[in-house]
Order: sequence, then structure tokens, then C-alpha cells
Amino acid sequence: MTNLIFSLTFFIAIVVFTSCEDASPDPEPAQTYRVNGQMTVDGRARTYLLNLPPRYYADSSKFSLVIALHGAGGKASQFEQDYGFTNKANDAGFIVVYPEGVQSNGVLGLRTWNAGTCCDYALENHIDDVNFIRALIDSLVIRYRVEPRKIYATGMSNGGMMAYRLACEMPEKIAAIAAVSATMVVAQPCDPSLPVPILHMHAALDAKVPYQGGIGLRGYYFPPVDSVLAVWSAKDACSETAPVVVQNNQYKFTSWSACGDDAVIECYLTADGGHAWPGSSKAGRRGDTPSTAINANDLIWEFFQRFER
Repeated sequence: MTNLIFSLTFFIAIVVFTSCEDASPDPEPAQTYRVNGQMTVDGRARTYLLNLPPRYYADSSKFSLVIALHGAGGKASQFEQDYGFTNKANDAGFIVVYPEGVQSNGVLGLRTWNAGTCCDYALENHIDDVNFIRALIDSLVIRYRVEPRKIYATGMSNGGMMAYRLACEMPEKIAAIAAVSATMVVAQPCDPSLPVPILHMHAALDAKVPYQGGIGLRGYYFPPVDSVLAVWSAKDACSETAPVVVQNNQYKFTSWSACGDDAVIECYLTADGGHAWPGSSKAGRRGDTPSTAINANDLIWEFFQRFER
């Protein structure tokens, strides 16, 4: 009888233990927090997509903010999906916001940024996109735990042009910029009140915004990138010569490092790829093939982390 009681007790204990194991919940996936936002600026409804990293609510610290500006005809979700930038933000632990340019009243309703002398609807209708980004930054700093000293801007094509304009007109709010397949097209002389660190990435084969300058996408004239960086080297009070740090069959890397306020200007010119985001997948059937020589997401975040306002 004693053996029988012992066996039954052991059996029940095993069943209960096993049941408890089976009932324990699986680890929850990392939480993500997303906001499809809208605000009125200059009498216009302006939209954006905001992504907070998984650990946003895990502590009370402040976070870096990266403003990611789409190209002409793009939008927030397109930038996010085509370039995988939210994945980088979640892994690295920074906030990313994808503002959207004003839609045109044409059939396609394409979105553009007024970067100065480009592009399309935003330019033709004198949209004050600098004021929009300024208002967006102010709103996000109030509503979320954004570290005001660590706010950055990056952009593709027309978005990169807009990032250059932000650096010219509101450097007090932007700690650094990164432009991809872009150039500077400001309509007024660029006169920043502070030095701005700049990272530029471009493909030598880009025919839509040619690195060497000239007529490109939709018949616009684009200044040579070398000239743009020379202007910025003077604005940032850099040394006169920019040494080529790396030059091989994949890319040329040039860096101005002796600049005012410890600013830096860096440029990657890749031998492969076209008008595309390096390291990403090809964006649609008509998109150019991205460079595989560098990874834009990694380089941008590594660069931004070195600077604060």
C-alpha cells in the first residue's frame, strides 16, 4: 500500500510539474510603438510616421531622433520598407520619424520637398518645408523623450537635398546630416550659424542626380557634389585639403576632419550601383540597383553617434 501511495503521489507530481511547464507563456516578442501623425503647419495638414524603439518604455532615458526624408515621389512607408531603416532604428535603439512632403494635385499625387531649386509641386507652390520640420521637431521633443542635442536628418535624393537645406537654415536643431544620391540645391546662399557634420553617399554611375553635376532627373540642373562639399568645408572651417582615406575598386572615401566645433565631412563614392540606397534591396521594377560596396544604414548611424549639438 505504501508503495502504491508513493507511486500515485510521484505520478501526480510529474503531471502537475509538466502541466505548469506547458502553461508557462512563451517569451513575448519585442514591443514596437508606431504613430501615424498629423499636424497643421502654415494652414496645411502635414503627415508623418513615427517609430519608437522596443526599449522606449523600459527606462526613462532620452533617445536620439533621426529624421528620414523620402525622395521625390516617395512617402513615409516607402522609405521605411525599401531601405529597412526602421529595422536599424529598432536594433540600435533610436527614434525615427518619416515626414511626408506635400502631395501634388496631379493624378499621381506625388510628394516632394522644396529643397531650394527642386522639386516640382513643393517648389512651385513655395511650400515652407523648413518650417514644417522645425515644428515637427519641437512637437516631438515635447511629446516624446527626445534628446534635443541628438537630432539628425538623412534623406534620399530630393530628401537628401532637403537635409542639406536644413543644415543651412536650422543647424541649431540638427546635430549632423547624411545625404544619399543627392546634392545641395538651395536657392539662397547657404549661411549656417554653426558648423554641421556631413556624410554624403553617392554612386559614380548615378545618372538621375549625377555626382559630377549636370542635367538629371526631370530636367533639373544639379550642382557637382565635389563643389557642394567644398562649400561646406569652408562653412565648417575645415582644413583646405581633403585627404582620400580609401580608394579601391569598390569605393573612394574622402574625409575632412580638421573642422570647426569638431565637425567632420565624409564622402563615399561607390563604383557600383545607381540612384539608390546603398545596401538595400532594389526599390521596385524601375528602381536602380543599389551599391553593395557599403551599407548606408550602418554608416549613417555610426556617423550620427559621433556628434551632438
